[in-house]
Amino acid sequence: MNRPLDSLTQALLDAATKAGADAADALAVEGSSTEIDVRNGTLEQAERSEGTDIGLRVFIGRRSAVVSSSDTKDSTIATMAERAVAMAREAPEDPYAGLADPAQLARDWDIEALEMCDPTDAPSPAELQEDACAAEAAALAVEGIGQVQSASAGYGRRQVHLAASNGFSGGYWRSSRSRSCVAIAGTGLEMERDYDGDSRTFQSELRGAAEIGRRAAERALERQNPRRPKTGAYPVLFDERIAASLVGHLIAAANGAAVARGASWLRGALGEDVLPKGLSLVEDPHRPRIAGSRPFDAEGLPTQARALVEDGVLTGYTLDLANARKLGMEPTGNAARGTSGGPSPTPWNLALTQGDKSRQELIAQMGSGLVVTSMIGATINPNTGDYSRGAAGFWVENGEVAYPVSGVTIAGNLRDMLRRVTPANDARGWLSRVVPSLLVEGLTLAGE
Repeated sequence: MNRPLDSLTQALLDAATKAGADAADALAVEGSSTEIDVRNGTLEQAERSEGTDIGLRVFIGRRSAVVSSSDTKDSTIATMAERAVAMAREAPEDPYAGLADPAQLARDWDIEALEMCDPTDAPSPAELQEDACAAEAAALAVEGIGQVQSASAGYGRRQVHLAASNGFSGGYWRSSRSRSCVAIAGTGLEMERDYDGDSRTFQSELRGAAEIGRRAAERALERQNPRRPKTGAYPVLFDERIAASLVGHLIAAANGAAVARGASWLRGALGEDVLPKGLSLVEDPHRPRIAGSRPFDAEGLPTQARALVEDGVLTGYTLDLANARKLGMEPTGNAARGTSGGPSPTPWNLALTQGDKSRQELIAQMGSGLVVTSMIGATINPNTGDYSRGAAGFWVENGEVAYPVSGVTIAGNLRDMLRRVTPANDARGWLSRVVPSLLVEGLTLAGE
């Protein structure tokens, strides 16, 4: 019988104390995952993983070290603690290192309200293979689709437990279920591909495999015979599928670690406009059944709903304890970590204010411009926000989609781009990042 995770973390803390640590925290993760890929109706690849990983972070004054293992024997735990303490004694001092004060710790959270784990039985490998085959068959049934690059289905379930010498102890279960398909249209150098997929916490909410395969096929067909538009300045509509990446650049710049290093174009920008008036970017780690939800962060601090941007104005950064101390600010409960490393600031669930127009209505008002549905590569200056990315999508003429586009580069400055976005109303509410299609006027396109 596997050892309970709360018992494992306590054993790690006890070993750290015995080895001479002044303070410590311990993380244990136990879980399993299954991933099935099919090709031509037969099994292409099956991956199954399961196990338990443990991590220990110790402090000697302001010096710290992290060790990890997948072996949970008592002898291994004792050796880990001894090595961690020896490493910490040789590490450089960090004036900002240390555990949370007990008064800062999360208490009385409601795991049940978050619905982070589906209580129904896990799907069998055979059921996952049926899903993948159904997605592939649906894609191949669409006229013009010559092959399916991949069709997959997966399931995962894991338990997490965190404990620290400051008195914190807490854990939770999490599950995930997914289906995806990548379809290819055309032949030879004329091949075009596109995808569709879905991932949910609860299996009952997952989109059907046949629908996913069919939509992947339709998207691939829409991309056939692309052209390159003329170089110039045009409005660009970032499709809902990739619009979150644009907001992601804003979140990356508001990350406390980047701000503390001085490597952020939002350094010193608190209280300034970063989005148009009327738009807010809200973080809510307590949304039920969403992948980014959690009752506490990786340092035992309570998570909380807050507006990173309110009415267009930047109101805060994403902070763990160390970076909050560096900046002279309060932590925001955004620490994330694995068993082999220390905490770092990470955003949870995010939602951008949606607009009052549909994606099609925004296309109609563009005149001539580009709808971007996929992007490759990125050249972004973290200090200035200068932005350049390769893109593909559809050219718009007179407010209507005219033809597919590829081989174009979009350039601009993120600070300027984000202050003139116009959101559509098509965001998918079940995603961790709820971001609609975004129209940005006057971007530079490098084409022909």
